[in-house]
Amino acid sequence: MMESVSPALEVRHLSKEELWQVRELALQIFPVTYQEIVEPEQIDYMMDLFYTPENLRKQYESGQTFLIIYTEGKPSGYASYTPLNENGEYKLNKIYVDTRQQGKGLGKNLINEVISLVGNAGGKSLQLNVNRFNKAVGFYKSMGFVIKKEELLDIGKGYFMDDYVMEISIQSKA
Repeated sequence: MMESVSPALEVRHLSKEELWQVRELALQIFPVTYQEIVEPEQIDYMMDLFYTPENLRKQYESGQTFLIIYTEGKPSGYASYTPLNENGEYKLNKIYVDTRQQGKGLGKNLINEVISLVGNAGGKSLQLNVNRFNKAVGFYKSMGFVIKKEELLDIGKGYFMDDYVMEISIQSKA
């Protein structure tokens, strides 16, 4: 009888020196995620805005915590989060999984890890922005997030992000 063995998953924090791994994954994942939602020029602009080594470093230095998930030792996705305020509200800034690895529970593992870390830090809620036309909206709903509001964000150079702000309540463990 053969046993079903799931691939070894590991989620860990990244140091500033390891942020290049986020950039490498973003170069593969980000354009594919948005190719049917926004124009290629906006994807390029957003890659520069969020994923240059300098901008990743600035995000890290401003307090973003970066996590990476490995499948059998291979980087397969990433997430980052920050506290929003003193009221225990946190923001999930980024969560992306290699498109070839989607549907295997990696995103769920990453979100659950962030929720656990936020809860352990005394967090009460976790918010995220997601493009209203991104198929991930259904995934977030399945994880317990609810749509709080719609938001049109001007990100510069005439580009906008047409998003839902979604939120999940967290049982604080602190």
